[in-house]
Amino acid sequence: MADETSTTTAATAATSGQPGPPAALTAAPGYQVRRLYQAYLAVWIRAVDPTLTGPQFAVLQAVDASPGRDQRSMASAVALDTSTMADVARRLENRGLLLRRTAADDGRRKLLYLTEEGERTLHDSNRRARELDERLLEPFGAERREEVMHLLTSLADHWEGLTEDS
Repeated sequence: MADETSTTTAATAATSGQPGPPAALTAAPGYQVRRLYQAYLAVWIRAVDPTLTGPQFAVLQAVDASPGRDQRSMASAVALDTSTMADVARRLENRGLLLRRTAADDGRRKLLYLTEEGERTLHDSNRRARELDERLLEPFGAERREEVMHLLTSLADHWEGLTEDS
């Protein structure tokens, strides 16, 4: 598959008159993941929400699924470090989408709840995000989509494991 990508990237660069990335770069998984993520962010802004970020959307999803859980466990559920989670939760709270309540038994713990506006925003964004998911996986049939998602999940799990081994 790296050969197809290298060829496609090289062909695109040739027709645009700009030099393409070197083959050693296009063969690197990290480079392809970065390209995917940059393209995903660009299409997310246009198709889903120009102000709600992916991490914010993930937090809203997690809070909706488990209202009243603490910020630290929510961070783990959506693969954010605790300092990033605190920033995301504060931004969502400032936008009126999330409530952070101090836990009665521990003043350091913040329990998270969606506001009515948060529920509306999540509902609207979720519909558009699922439509985007369909567009992103459009080149693949139902069986291949499952395979692609399995491969992506396996890679994410493996790469996260590598960060723990370091």
